[in-house]
Amino acid sequence: MTLNQLIYFQTIARLEHFRKAAEDLNISQPSLSHSMSSLEEELGLKLFKRNGRNITLTKYGKIFLEKIDKILFELDLAQKHMKQLSGTHGHIDIAYVYPLSYSYIPKLVREFLSIEDNKNTTFSFHQQITVDIIKGLMSERFDVGFCAFADNSDEIEFVPLIKQEMVVITSKSHELSKQDKVRLKDVEKYQVIGYDRSSGLGKLTKNIFLDNGIHPEIVHECPDENSIASLVAEDFGIALVANIDSLKNHSINILKIDDYNIDHTVYFAYKKDNYQLKAIKKFIEFTTKHGKLY
Repeated sequence: MTLNQLIYFQTIARLEHFRKAAEDLNISQPSLSHSMSSLEEELGLKLFKRNGRNITLTKYGKIFLEKIDKILFELDLAQKHMKQLSGTHGHIDIAYVYPLSYSYIPKLVREFLSIEDNKNTTFSFHQQITVDIIKGLMSERFDVGFCAFADNSDEIEFVPLIKQEMVVITSKSHELSKQDKVRLKDVEKYQVIGYDRSSGLGKLTKNIFLDNGIHPEIVHECPDENSIASLVAEDFGIALVANIDSLKNHSINILKIDDYNIDHTVYFAYKKDNYQLKAIKKFIEFTTKHGKLY
C-alpha cells in the first residue's frame, strides 16, 4: 500500500468516477484502475461497485475512506507544520535554571519576538537544573539552554552570559543581620542551607567551601534560591547563594562577602554541529549578541 494509492482512492471516492478521477490526478485511467485493483487485492476486500458509468463505495470502501480521510488530513497538517518550522515561524525548546525565570528569560524572549522577522516564532519553556539541561541538549529534547558550565560536555558550546555575585543571606533576626558584610569563614559557625548537591550551584558552593577550608553543617538542601530564602527567613539557617532579583521578595538580609569576590557564571548552551532550524539559529545569534549581562 502506497501513499499514492491512498490519494487515488480518496479522489475516486470523492468524484465517484474513474475517468474524472484520472483526469484530476493527471494519470491514465488504466494506470488508476490497475492501482485500485492492486489495493483491493492487498486488502482482500472490494472497495468499489459499479453503478452505470459511475462507481460507489462498498460498505468496506466507506469504512476504509473514513480511516484514509483521517490519515491524509493529519499528513497534510504535518506537512504544513513542517513548512512553518522551516520558514519564518519556527519553534524553540528552551531550558533554563530557576534564577533566570523571574526576569531574564521573559525579557530576552520578548525582545527577540519584538523583531518583525521573529514575531511568529513559538517557544516551549522548561525550568531545570544544569545536569538535566545538559542531558536535554544532548538528547535534542532542548534546542538551547541557560545553565552552569559542565566541563565534561565536549559536544556542547558554552557562551558566558551572566555573572551573579555570591552573597550570604540571613533572617532579619539572625545575629549576623546587623552587619553589611561577612567573612566567608564566619559561615562555618552556623547551620547552613545549601543547594541541591547535584545542581551547578550546589557543586560550586561545595568547591568554594572546600577551597577555603570551610566545613559548614549543611542542615537542608534546596533546588533554588527562593526555596532557600524561604527557609532562611524562618531561621532554619543561613546560606551562600547567588544574588538574584527575587531575593528582594523575601524577609531576609543580604550580606556581601568581605574577604572574597565570588561570582557564579551562567552560560548559554547549545549542541555543537547540530542541525538547527532558521529560528533557532537566529535566537542563538540574538542571545550571543544581546543577552550578556556583566
